[in-house]
Amino acid sequence: MSLVTDEIRASATEFYTGNDICQEKSKLLLTEVGLPNGLLPMQDMLECGYVKDTGFVWLKSKKKTEHKFEKIGKLVQYGTEVTAYVEPNKIKKLTGVKAKELLVWLTLNEICVDDPPTGKIHFKTPTGLSRTFPVSAFELNEPNKEVKEEVKEEVKEVSAATVAAVEVKEV
Repeated sequence: MSLVTDEIRASATEFYTGNDICQEKSKLLLTEVGLPNGLLPMQDMLECGYVKDTGFVWLKSKKKTEHKFEKIGKLVQYGTEVTAYVEPNKIKKLTGVKAKELLVWLTLNEICVDDPPTGKIHFKTPTGLSRTFPVSAFELNEPNKEVKEEVKEEVKEVSAATVAAVEVKEV
């Protein structure tokens, strides 16, 4: 049974459908609340939404997604519906996410990063178990457009200097 009702959809501050926009918005939301942008790498998303007043967030996809975070070697499974309440540096009442620990799948219900930042992120289960990892293991390395522009300018400057040096050598 879905936790996201028509009433919740109607009260959503933000509501999007389609994989591309949902991917972009989920990463943006994670960044806005101070969490790593690669924390929810779901595939084939159908819809996502955010109720700003309560902090309620949901992501729906066509099928379950399994993702291995290579830097820490952990396998995580995302259900077809992931819901949570977000606040600065924290996800609470998380549903639809399981992590494999040894041979057992453990349900996660809370994720938080330290404030002030220490570079650590903490995952908690309803049974009280928790694990801590480096935040960097969950960050996507997507180059910033501004950085790309700065690099292009530096390349142009270097190219111009090289052309000038070649012209001087010829004289």
